[in-house]
Amino acid sequence: MSREFDIEVPDLTGRRAVVTGASDGVGLGIAGRLAAAGAEVVMPVRNQRKGEAAIAAIRRRTPGADVTLRALDLSSLASVAALGETLLAEGKPVHVLVNNAGVMTPPERQTTADGFELQFGTNHLGHFALVGHLLPLLRAGRARVTSQISIAANQNAINWDDLNWERSYSGGKAYSQSKIALGLFGLELARRSEAGGWGITSNLAHPGVAPTNLLAARPEIGRAGDTLGVRAIRVLSSVGVLGTVESAQLPALLAATGPEAGVFYGPSRFGHLSGPPAEQALYSRLRDADEARRVWQVSEELLARPCPGSPVGRQ
Repeated sequence: MSREFDIEVPDLTGRRAVVTGASDGVGLGIAGRLAAAGAEVVMPVRNQRKGEAAIAAIRRRTPGADVTLRALDLSSLASVAALGETLLAEGKPVHVLVNNAGVMTPPERQTTADGFELQFGTNHLGHFALVGHLLPLLRAGRARVTSQISIAANQNAINWDDLNWERSYSGGKAYSQSKIALGLFGLELARRSEAGGWGITSNLAHPGVAPTNLLAARPEIGRAGDTLGVRAIRVLSSVGVLGTVESAQLPALLAATGPEAGVFYGPSRFGHLSGPPAEQALYSRLRDADEARRVWQVSEELLARPCPGSPVGRQ
């Protein structure tokens, strides 16, 4: 599985889980482990072909796995709303939600269908909107919601004066912002659930560093070839310095299914870049409750209307 370590996932028979970004990499691993534990796993994907291949891979390992696809493009609020309507119409409580999907460092600034900077709009706002649409089902299932952040959330800051990076774009800083915002949202969701008696547990995880497809060739975001970074990560992973795709899935699995719903999980070795999953201290950028409330409020305001210059309203 993950060199010399693994975790035990409890029996999830009768539980419904939703995992975003489950068509490959860490998300596929998480979905497969949940299905192997007996959960009904819903895999919302952008690419139907990749999704079908992912389901086939899961069923090769777990014949009879209860896994199904739904359509979702987190960079489109209309797509997020459509998924919400579909799952609400199905009427089944959601017991586990893993906000795992993401996009990382397009070489040039890009925007979502609604005019938001691509990483902020996809990694944070898309998941914020998804949780909002699914809230009745999450409450009905007394769900465990796990949001996948990144070691990048321990760097840089939220660019409050230019959330959409229109004046000066930095792919790395924009990525950090998106993961800080997602982390602050996850923590604020926990606070609001506790205050409102929603019954939802919300926590965070990060995968460390592993050779996933985040930094690999992604023509759809303008990256024609693999980055030097992902090539180096592959080498360091192969010699045991960094994690593997298998080990990288374990912190979120532990956060989503472990007997204790801790606050933040990540790898426990080599500067939290690899190793067995364990609970760890919150990053400094995630500790300010006022900042978390601000993220929630601003996110609500942004989703209430399109960004200036958005194609929404002109279609």
